[in-house]
Amino acid sequence: MLNAKSETIARRDFVASSAALVGFTTAAALIAEPEPALASGGATAGKYTTIPIAKRRYYGRVQQAIHEYILMGPAVVAGDMSEAGIQTFFDINGVVVVAAKRKDINGSCTKKDRDCKGREIRDSRWNDMKASMYLLGNAFRINQQKAPDNLPTVRAAKAFFKEMDAMEKCVVTKKPKKFDKEAIGHYAAGLEILDTYLDLVELPPIDSGHYDKEFNTLVGESARIT
Repeated sequence: MLNAKSETIARRDFVASSAALVGFTTAAALIAEPEPALASGGATAGKYTTIPIAKRRYYGRVQQAIHEYILMGPAVVAGDMSEAGIQTFFDINGVVVVAAKRKDINGSCTKKDRDCKGREIRDSRWNDMKASMYLLGNAFRINQQKAPDNLPTVRAAKAFFKEMDAMEKCVVTKKPKKFDKEAIGHYAAGLEILDTYLDLVELPPIDSGHYDKEFNTLVGESARIT
């Protein structure tokens, strides 16, 4: 078995080789010429920017999703889409998006059925990644009048979504292929586009080693890169 250091090196080698395979032309064909992103501390027309708030809300979720996205890289390059890590990433019951909250009133349960435990909300890491990437990207705007689809961040996110939605169709099926070249291609193409998005939302690139750890996904935990 590979130790943790060897697994990290293997993932980084996969990222590097996949990026070289796809090339910069893939991203260029999918994403229009980027516009300058608004700096984190900026403000427009006397209104404070939403970027710091968006970072507190979505940075943790986006970074954790990227951590898991990179983590399944070696399994993807092996080609077996039935592998547990790949299946879990797209499993709509795979992660707790919103933890259950008790519904007691002053410490007492007043519900007739005496069930005040609350209900957790589960979804796939992929679906949560799409939601948080879009919402974070939508905050990086020059003014409030600009349509989301015209933002470089949102365009980059949607280009990434297109590749990964196509991969999801290969994975979420009754009989995933044991070696799926199409799925591998979509994943590799997504890597290049994802780096473009990360740069636009002021996050480190995929091969930086920043995403080797897990991240706290709680809202308001931090607006900084941790």
